[in-house]
Amino acid sequence: MQVIRGLVNIKSIHRGSVATIGNFDGVHLGHQAILKQVCEKARQLSVPSLLICFEPQPREFFSEFNAPARLTRFREKVDLLESLGVDLVLCLKFNEATRSMTADAFIDVLVKDLRLRALFVGDDFKFGHDQCGGFEELQSAGAKNNFDVTNMYTLNIGDSRVSSTQIREYLAKGFFSEAELMLGRPYAISGKVVYGSQLGRTLDAATANIHLQRYRAPIDGVYAVVMELEESAEVFEGVANVGVRPTLENQTLRPILEVHLFDFSRDIYGQKVKVVFKKKIRKEKKFPDFDSLKTAIAEDVVSAKQFFFKALSH
Repeated sequence: MQVIRGLVNIKSIHRGSVATIGNFDGVHLGHQAILKQVCEKARQLSVPSLLICFEPQPREFFSEFNAPARLTRFREKVDLLESLGVDLVLCLKFNEATRSMTADAFIDVLVKDLRLRALFVGDDFKFGHDQCGGFEELQSAGAKNNFDVTNMYTLNIGDSRVSSTQIREYLAKGFFSEAELMLGRPYAISGKVVYGSQLGRTLDAATANIHLQRYRAPIDGVYAVVMELEESAEVFEGVANVGVRPTLENQTLRPILEVHLFDFSRDIYGQKVKVVFKKKIRKEKKFPDFDSLKTAIAEDVVSAKQFFFKALSH
């Protein structure tokens, strides 16, 4: 897997690919259905498979604070794409120039810069200034420039359309089983353990901290979790808080993931971990004092341990 940042870094070996375009946030089953066809077509033609995406995502560019929370950070998304067999990711910077690009100018990128062999897009894909371009414009460009354009239709599970929006709604309600059905895997957050304020030790609940590096997470509150260490593949049970720590004086503006592992005292700073969310225990809230927070954390630990005990006994 190679990540290409910007059109200026496109080389001859990157041209002539089979591509798809979009945020692919969450890389859910609907995305996976598109990527499967992209990769199969690329193998048939003996060319690379390519995903074209934007950073920041367009809605984040227009309003960072009102944009939907990401299901996957960029690095998480790249790892998932690689596991699905995607060869190349072209990451284009979304800025004022990108926002102002006409539909014809964007088509020129596909035709002249990338020289696509085939293109797969979702049934609701729009592009160009004010989203003035769509499937018909792409199909016309493909016919003129000798590349196929395939319209990928929506995937449904039961009566529900598989979408990042629906998954966010499930996660916000703590419906992890429903979210897993659409993601094709349990919902998890991956990242490196970083140094925190060490306040957890004074609360009898030392934590492994992961900065989320985004303004909003799709979940907030306290959860029963399992955490996997990438180096050893060991898995540990624990309780986690996702939020801005409203009780503390050094309250954060951006959310942080704090994980307290049961009966665990090893140094794992700098290690990459994956935190899988199992059950929501409560919402994040501000407590009147430190002692109240300490009591609540002790109760959260008991609740999480009870959840795992019941899950083991079934």
